[in-house]
Amino acid sequence: MDSNELYVSLDVGTAEVRVMIGEMSAGMLNIIGVGNATSTGIKKGAVVDIDATVKAIRQAVEKAERMVGMSIKQVVVGINGNHIDLHQSHGIVAVSSTNKEITDEDIDRVKDAASVVSIPHDREIVDVVPLQYIVDGYDGITDPTGMIGVRLEMEGLMVTGSKTVLHNLLRCVEKANLEIIDIFLQPLAAGEIAVSDDERSLGVGLVDVGGGQTTVSFFQHGGLVATHVLPIGGMHVTSDLSAGLRTTMGQAEQVKIEHGHAFIDDASNDVTTKIVPMGNHDGEEYSQQDLAHIIEPRMEEIFSLVEDTLSKYGDIPAGVVLTGGGVMIPGTLELARDVMGRNLRMAIPDYIGVREPRYTNAVGLIEFAHKHVKMLSKEMVAATADTEELPAEPARKKRQAEKHVNEQNENSPGVKKTRT
Repeated sequence: MDSNELYVSLDVGTAEVRVMIGEMSAGMLNIIGVGNATSTGIKKGAVVDIDATVKAIRQAVEKAERMVGMSIKQVVVGINGNHIDLHQSHGIVAVSSTNKEITDEDIDRVKDAASVVSIPHDREIVDVVPLQYIVDGYDGITDPTGMIGVRLEMEGLMVTGSKTVLHNLLRCVEKANLEIIDIFLQPLAAGEIAVSDDERSLGVGLVDVGGGQTTVSFFQHGGLVATHVLPIGGMHVTSDLSAGLRTTMGQAEQVKIEHGHAFIDDASNDVTTKIVPMGNHDGEEYSQQDLAHIIEPRMEEIFSLVEDTLSKYGDIPAGVVLTGGGVMIPGTLELARDVMGRNLRMAIPDYIGVREPRYTNAVGLIEFAHKHVKMLSKEMVAATADTEELPAEPARKKRQAEKHVNEQNENSPGVKKTRT
């Protein structure tokens, strides 16, 4: 198996850490390895316990490694959280070649030019995502490589994040003996597979209901316009069940997954489950409708907050797309339609073994990384090889990362700057 065709994504969430290995063959993605581990060291997108986070990452990596029989060395990482900010950026350069043909070097220079902005000392530029290129005044260009021109401009989306939050996540991944090849914004990655080009052009909302938070993203005119992070998610539903049923969080989560329902009107009285409350030896029977009376109010609160957020963008012609582990409870789509009054659908990755909304981010990271590689003519983004030899581009990024870590030790905490 050629390592140049392998991509490994790392999705560090509040409820779960997911590692996914994908193989690109003839432009088609095959998911060949998946590893999951319970996450206890992340709260609202930030690391609160480094050791616990490192342990969860290692467990997820080991599970994925066993599926493919290879050792994971490098990963692409998704980031999210209320510390992320988006800014419009613009760069302009003169085409350097004598024949005025635009090369990869010109594209790198215009991205560097778009990154020259003043930001607070406690923040770091994580990514600069091209929205369009402009060659001698002609706009709407997605890839100017090979075109003839004198002046090259780029309009992009700059992603910045808290140095402290990013540095701590980077430290956890490094302590798990992994090399970060690139860092991508999760809503952008999820949008690769969750929304279509037509939806992205017209205007669409993407709602990712995670464990500890819900991310609301709005796409329009082909690009990401804004993201909002709401401090509420699926773990709050589990907490309500735990309190209402007087049981442990672990059993409440299991009951939610196996027997829960989010819409009281559609829940069944005939489907029952036995739960043993804490401090009691005798179990109690609860119907699916009993569980729905606990689950629905919290899910209704989530979608009410989502609607308040999306109402800033008006009608939203292409509607709203739901994804994430928090929407896997039966009845969620029906409840969301009832609360929000919009056209809604659920995004589920169409790949064998990962056809669940909770895998959207992990699959999206691989698709986004593959697109990133094709656009910049890189050889690979992530590899699962036992050898220490790396292709030229990853080796360069490795040296940059090591240089940055040295700078962190000499100065203040930070995270490496990556560019799309």
